[in-house]
Amino acid sequence: MVRIIIALLFCFPVAICAQTYQQLSEKAIECIENDSLPQAEELLIKALKMEPKNAKNALLFSNLGLVQRRMGEFDKALESYSFALNFAPLAVPILLDRAAIYMEMGKTDRAYTDYCQVLDEDKKNKEALLMRAYIYVVRRDYPAARIDYNRLLEIAPQSYSGRLGLATLDQKEGKFREALEILNKMIVESPNDATLYIARADVEREMKHDDLALVDLEEAIRLDASSADAYLLRGNIYLAQKKKALAKTDFEKAISLGVPPADLHGQLQQCK
Repeated sequence: MVRIIIALLFCFPVAICAQTYQQLSEKAIECIENDSLPQAEELLIKALKMEPKNAKNALLFSNLGLVQRRMGEFDKALESYSFALNFAPLAVPILLDRAAIYMEMGKTDRAYTDYCQVLDEDKKNKEALLMRAYIYVVRRDYPAARIDYNRLLEIAPQSYSGRLGLATLDQKEGKFREALEILNKMIVESPNDATLYIARADVEREMKHDDLALVDLEEAIRLDASSADAYLLRGNIYLAQKKKALAKTDFEKAISLGVPPADLHGQLQQCK
């Protein structure tokens, strides 16, 4: 009897190991949750090949894109999200995910198109408003950026990224007092946020208030000694003040914290 069972197992291995579309999908989710990304990718591809026209494939392709993005396979992830959108062209979460990858890859024009499509479907989508405003700033289309930041802050008045973005926009337009007003309020609300002190220091530097900027940068470094931006900004202030030794020390510290040496080659040359 045992021999018969063993024989049957060898005769029908496919039947024993076969998994349904649903089982493959569920197992893939488990693998994603356990960070077993290559296995998750394999399972999702198997399920998609099993039922290529299944209406649920929008979700599977989206999950596949997530897995590939986490694995650093951005081109594959873009392809997967695009396939997902073939099944669900107006799916806001998938459009946002694809736009985020475009941003990571520096393809801001394509990201912009996706964010616009999201806002066509959901005019109050905070992520799309924030990111489109950022793209407008990069393009130096400041009036359009201000419209999106204002729309965002109408929806979410306390949005950290929205307020900081608007302060940055004010700074770029030379509206330093308006930028400081936003940053001062944010610092009162979050006095232990090093990023806010660095942002305010940068505005103060542009206003030629180097003494105030240095005080803010000291506080930023006290709060977060691993902030390369703080050392970089302080180094630039010291360099402008002809304090070359202090500037060099800060630039070298910024490099030790991850700033590419090539980015500071010019400044270090001036420190000699």
